[in-house]
Amino acid sequence: MSATISFELSRAAPIVRARRWLPHGPLWWLAGAAAAFGGIPFAGNDYLFSAILVPLLVFSLAGLGLNILTGCTGQLSVGSAAFMAIGAFATYNFALRVPGLPVLASFALGGLVAALFGVVVGLPSLRIKGFYLIVSTLAAQFFVQWVFVKFGWFSNYNASGVISAPKLLVAGHDFSSPAGRYVFTLAVVGVLTWLARNLLRSETGRNWMAVRDMDTAATVIGIPIARVKLLAFGVSSFYLGVAGALWAFAYVGTVEPHGFDLTRSFQILFIIIIGGLGSLWGSFIGAAFIVLVPVLLSVFASNYLGGLIAPGNVENAQKIVFGALIILFLIKEPEGLARLLRGAGKRIRAWPLQP
Repeated sequence: MSATISFELSRAAPIVRARRWLPHGPLWWLAGAAAAFGGIPFAGNDYLFSAILVPLLVFSLAGLGLNILTGCTGQLSVGSAAFMAIGAFATYNFALRVPGLPVLASFALGGLVAALFGVVVGLPSLRIKGFYLIVSTLAAQFFVQWVFVKFGWFSNYNASGVISAPKLLVAGHDFSSPAGRYVFTLAVVGVLTWLARNLLRSETGRNWMAVRDMDTAATVIGIPIARVKLLAFGVSSFYLGVAGALWAFAYVGTVEPHGFDLTRSFQILFIIIIGGLGSLWGSFIGAAFIVLVPVLLSVFASNYLGGLIAPGNVENAQKIVFGALIILFLIKEPEGLARLLRGAGKRIRAWPLQP
């Protein structure tokens, strides 16, 4: 028995020594930031920036905003696209009607307008929950879309209701190129993710989770339920509003109210369900799944199924496969891909001492 243990330890010793030289903790953050800001902008191409990285980052931020509300506070919502629309149109109007206003300031103000609307939408959560709260946020979704279509002032009286993004000028630097839009989006998403990480670890984050787990018990121990819920709606809507502004200005370039429809809300909901409710990094993992899987399916269909499926049915086949993959992941890992990856990481770190 002792000989077997000695053999296992001797076999694991080189692996343990090698792991000491691997980056860990803050080194991972520094390595990732160096690659994201210093490597990818020079190594990537326009397609990578415009079609993959920028939408992935925007969806990640939107998923993070909804995760704060639904995953961390337990307040169900299907009106995410409404808050994104408010952020986009408010940012556009601040940039249009306030001469000389910096781009970052217009993004922040657009997010604040979305946050104020989120607090108003969150008022019913003080009385209702569950399915009835979903219906309440669904009503907000249709109301916001109707307002932007009905009143031309929000789109500067454009006949089609479309708003066009201004140039992304920050401190005299133009970020309008594909690589520049990627760097701009990455910086905004990085800062807001860092703030969300610290917020979830603070007393506010613990109060959100207490309300999510059992609001009655949270009331008994003195947590102000009303203020906690409304704060969650406000912070979540701020993140979604900034994500909507990034979607309009850094990704699409032009956007109309129908671009933030109910389908977009469900898309963001799928992101947090697939990635993992209540998980910070689950929002990024779910966004990667939503963005990359359709691209991979498209490449696979064009290369291997071109003669088997009619060109007009390729997109429908992709939607069927995509939906089936979502159902499969929900059955196999209902807590999201974040938990699945955490389990795989623990097994890798424990190998070979633990199979």
